[in-house]
Amino acid sequence: MYRRLVAWLLISIFAISTAQSRAYSQDHTLLGIERSRFTIDGKPTFLLGISYYGALGAPREVWLQDLKQMKGLGFNWIRIWANWAAFDQKAYAVDAEGNPWEQGMLKLREIVSWCDAHGMIVDITLSRGNGVTGPRRLQSLESHLRAVRCLVNHLKDYKNWYLDLANERNIQDSRFTPIEDLVVLRREVRTLDPGRLVTASHAGDISRDTLIEYVVQVGLDFISPHRPRSARSAQETEAKTREYLENLKKIGKVVPVHYQEPFRRDFKESWQPTAKDFLTDLEGAFRGGAAGWCFHNGDNRAARDGRPRRSFDLRDGPLFAQLDAEEKAALELITQFSNANLSKK
Repeated sequence: MYRRLVAWLLISIFAISTAQSRAYSQDHTLLGIERSRFTIDGKPTFLLGISYYGALGAPREVWLQDLKQMKGLGFNWIRIWANWAAFDQKAYAVDAEGNPWEQGMLKLREIVSWCDAHGMIVDITLSRGNGVTGPRRLQSLESHLRAVRCLVNHLKDYKNWYLDLANERNIQDSRFTPIEDLVVLRREVRTLDPGRLVTASHAGDISRDTLIEYVVQVGLDFISPHRPRSARSAQETEAKTREYLENLKKIGKVVPVHYQEPFRRDFKESWQPTAKDFLTDLEGAFRGGAAGWCFHNGDNRAARDGRPRRSFDLRDGPLFAQLDAEEKAALELITQFSNANLSKK
């Protein structure tokens, strides 16, 4: 009798939980993970994204126009920084000490809400900064924790976003975020919002030992390597992705491999990626088993004023109006690839 009662209770709890999950997904967008894949509303989905760093500095009519165009082109996620301050912008939701800035936080919530209603995922990234993307910030663990708490508590009711705890956290400048700090930050997110997906992006390829630190010690839900940027990069992505997945399998912790920041135009004078390079990199990521890939874009590092700044400064106008001819050609190829391969998944 007791066993029957326990079994009945377990079945009832599972049924209620399943019903609640379905009810949520009917009204909202739900990001999840199934081994090495992301899921949206329970369906395995390749995340095809686009950098949109300075979104919180954009007028509403600009970000709304851009998001509608992204959606129309087949993109299903965007990357926004929660503390972006390049080119003297106030494009942030939390300040240098991790305190909320009401105007930016309200805009971030509005953008997340729009994406939620339109089936799109939002990457919300924090950075300790290195002077290039604005002044140094979150330089203490206390301020970094404060920023994490602000974001998680303010956006907890949306399930279509994940948190990048620290952009390129391994670089040995003011961006550096020790593994020990990541452990504390990850634990705080889990306490505040147990189901929230969390990563910490890494500059360059990730060694096996560092993979272990990320997925075992810190407990990241997926890895986000920022691969080296050279003329060889695109040809290497498929093999590198397979290598990551094989190493994760050996570690006993299979998680998604997410390329949230590949190469971009105007980063190096010595090499300008072509439309074909973008497509080759995307195809390699997809064939290799990656869970997501991003059409990265940013400022012109060779120009004194950095223009075109693209997603780095949306005060200059919509992102798509700032892209050059090669990037627009890349978008056509990416959309064709998406229509042929991703819409069926």
